[in-house]
Amino acid sequence: MAHKNSPDGPGQSQRQLRVGEMLRRRLSEVLQRGEIHDPELNRMVITVGEVRVSPDLRIATCYVVPLGGQGQDEMFELLHRNRGELRRAVANGQKLKFAPELKFRLDETFDRLDDTRRMFADEKVRRDIES
Repeated sequence: MAHKNSPDGPGQSQRQLRVGEMLRRRLSEVLQRGEIHDPELNRMVITVGEVRVSPDLRIATCYVVPLGGQGQDEMFELLHRNRGELRRAVANGQKLKFAPELKFRLDETFDRLDDTRRMFADEKVRRDIES
């Protein structure tokens, strides 16, 4: 059994992780298939990196990034404008008591990966690693 006490605070339960992944897949599918009736949103290619849900499963924080990282403001405006329809589309067919409220945040995972690659490419760091 996993311990919930970590240095970063309590982690998500297995149920939260399972529901978050289910919602991430469904949101990605909805955006990819263009199931939302907004041609501007359907033209954007959006990557859904992760979805974290609250302990009561009523709030889902979706970490998203537009393809190439360009047009973040426009992406957030379109997602915010269509969040009700997205909420219905994502919850449709899912076995959840409530359709979670969707909140959108910028997924900075790719930026952190680039920073890490740059750090490892630094000559001083490479010397330390090889020592």
